[in-house]
Amino acid sequence: MSDLASRRCRPSQSGTPPLSPDRCRELLGQLAGWTVGEDGKQLRRTFEFKNYWRTMAFVNAVAWIAHTEDHHPDMEVGYNRCTVRYSTHSIGGLSDNDFICAAKVDALLATG
Repeated sequence: MSDLASRRCRPSQSGTPPLSPDRCRELLGQLAGWTVGEDGKQLRRTFEFKNYWRTMAFVNAVAWIAHTEDHHPDMEVGYNRCTVRYSTHSIGGLSDNDFICAAKVDALLATG
């Protein structure tokens, strides 16, 4: 498990700036398969599964992470895939919370 996955999300304070491109690249190096959108405002990864029920189990596990961390991704779900997109809308870009949750999502697959 990465150091990011062991951290907890914190509420963004008013006026908090989004992470710099350099900081995003640094944190991205701790994740597998995730990319930052060209505009630098979104962290995303597409996961593929053997069948629908495995996809839905993953979606429910991501929903649990979102609930416990109070940081919610956008998800696009198909029969055997799910694209997860994180962004901290309140600051108009990426925060540590996005990378923390992405690492927790990666940890779901590392354990099983």
